[in-house]
Formats: sequence, C-alpha cells, structure tokens
Amino acid sequence: MIPVDDHALVRFLEADGTFAPSPAAEPYREAVESLGDADLETFYRDMAVIRAFDVQATNLQRQGQLALWPPSHGQEAAQVGSARAARAQDHLFPSYREHVVTKIRGVDPIDIIRVMRGLTHGGWDPTDPKNGNTHIYTLVLGSQTLHATGFGMGLVFDGRCGTGDLDRDEAVIVYYGDGASSQGDVHEAMVFANSYRTPEVFFLQNNQWAISVPVATQSRSPLYKRGEGYGMPSTLIDGNDVLASWAVTRTALDEARAGGGPQAIEAMTYRLGAHTTSDDPTKYRTSDEEESWRRRDPIARMKAFLIGRGASEAFFADVDAESQALADDVRTRTNALGGLERDDMFAHVYSEQHPLIDEQRQWLADYEASFEGGAA
Repeated sequence: MIPVDDHALVRFLEADGTFAPSPAAEPYREAVESLGDADLETFYRDMAVIRAFDVQATNLQRQGQLALWPPSHGQEAAQVGSARAARAQDHLFPSYREHVVTKIRGVDPIDIIRVMRGLTHGGWDPTDPKNGNTHIYTLVLGSQTLHATGFGMGLVFDGRCGTGDLDRDEAVIVYYGDGASSQGDVHEAMVFANSYRTPEVFFLQNNQWAISVPVATQSRSPLYKRGEGYGMPSTLIDGNDVLASWAVTRTALDEARAGGGPQAIEAMTYRLGAHTTSDDPTKYRTSDEEESWRRRDPIARMKAFLIGRGASEAFFADVDAESQALADDVRTRTNALGGLERDDMFAHVYSEQHPLIDEQRQWLADYEASFEGGAA
C-alpha cells in the first residue's frame, strides 16, 4: 500500500465515529455542518441496506443463481456520498461494483441481478427517467471513462453546462478503480476531458487491489496525482467516510458544471470481499491487512457517529428491517426470473442484422439438432 498523504487527505470522521475534520477538510466543513439529521440518517440507511443486498447477491451466486457477483462490501461510503452529491440532472457512469449508486438513482436492484445472471446485455435503460440518468454497467475496465468524457464533450457542444445555473447545468461523474486507472482508456479520457474542459468528475475508488495486484505495484506515487498531471484539480479523500465523499464530490461536480473543467477524486477505501465471486483473496492478502480495514468499516463508523448525535434505537431497527426486506425481496424475485430462450442471446448484440450473428445462431441450431431427439 502506498503511504497515505495525511496532509492532503480530506476526512471528517475518525474510525471510531468521532467528528474530527482533518486540515484538508476545513474548506468543506461548512457544507457538512449544514447537513441535518435526516440527511445523515439517509447516508447510513443507504449503506446498510445495500450491504444486505450485496450479501444476499453473493449468497445467490454461491447457490448457482448468478453466473458472477462483484461485491461492494467495504466501499459503501465512497459510493453513497458521491451518488447523493450528484444533482438530479447529472449523468452517472458506473463500472460494475456501484450497486448503491444505481439504487440511489432509481435503478431496480433486480436489474443488476439480471445482468449477473446473464439474462440481459445491459440491465436497464439509461434513457428511462426512472433510472436517474444512470448509464449501464461496464465490465470492460476503464472504457466507461471514455463514454463519460464523450458525453461530457457533448454537454459542452450543446451548451448544457457552464451557464451559471446550478439547478439546470449538467455534469458527469464516472466511477473506476485503481486497477482500471492503469488502463490506457482512462488516460485518453483524461486528455480529452481536459482539452475540451468537460463538466466531469473522475471518481477513483482505490480499494487497494486490482484483483491480486496491489496498488503499490501499479503506481509509485498516489493515484490522485495523476489527475494533477493532466491539469485537473485533484483531491484525496477518506473513502470510508461518507461525509468526506459527499462534500468533496458535491463541490467538484458544481465546479465542473459551472465551467471549471474536469476534476479528479481518489477515494481511499478497501474491498473487504473478493474481487468477484470467482476470486479467492486469501491467496494474495493477509488476514491482518483485512482486519485492519475492518476496524475502519464505513457503516460502523457512521453508526457510531449517529449514536453520538442521539439517533434512536428505533431508527436502527427500522433500517435493519428495511435491509432484511430488500434481501428477501431480491431472493424471491431472483428465483422467479427463469432463463433465456436459445435465440435470446443473439438479440441486441448489434443495432442491425449482422451476418456473423446469423452464422452463429445457425451453428448453434445445427449443433443442438445433431443430438438424438433434436434440441431440448
């Protein structure tokens, strides 16, 4: 792990939930202190509920209901804070682990399940207003940064940003990880973003591991400094502190939408679960490392902070009930999804009829017909 630059790190909550803003957090302090109990409790509810969903989805994969599952366990604060910081008109480009980001914006969690079950190429329609301008998951590492930058360039060309109206000007936020930050797509996206001054926030979730490769192998210097190298303001935050994530992302998005050009945020967090359910993290990291990060758990941290502010037992009981209800609902609806018809896998691969797809469809039909009795 690269040593954390404590002088640059924006943090409001210590690991034990104590409110103790770091020196770098002071410019954002007024915004955080303006948050009311309802806002703070919403942050906690978002994190707790999505973890219950995440655990349930992991269990469903282990039981053969999903082909794959990428857990978000441990990264909830970075995601909740940044998603809640976005305005309604903003466009969000996730990678494939931003489960709570999509839920906050209105995507039905079962649509994520459908993707990981192999029932759909996309999961949801990003142009449907109910999905809150949330673009679909991208499993090709880093490619979503190009999509986001291209969209941001379109906003510039169409005059949909930089007018000074924060309630109407649009911005873009794109999520990617420390592993993806080594992809060429990310660097090309940053070049074009800064050249065209896109209203964009590059939100890097540094969860310390690119599958089995530690971040120290990928970079000899803090990753947020890469944004600075492309000429964009770059901020390092404690990604396990939902208040830091919210405050810094809110400011960065508003500066970007107002014409300040792209911004970069590195959220220092940790993937407590496996990279995906096909991964075994015990093969490459130690239990001592995992335990040190469990002591910085973002949900436990926020709970301690809320208790210190006087949050009631009834509130936490209500959150627990909502979490269990979502988990139960997801299990029920997943079991009812069923499978695909044979030809469904060939639909929507290309926008128009394609000879290669026709050839593959025919090959599969002939292959199945070659067995005694024909296709099942």
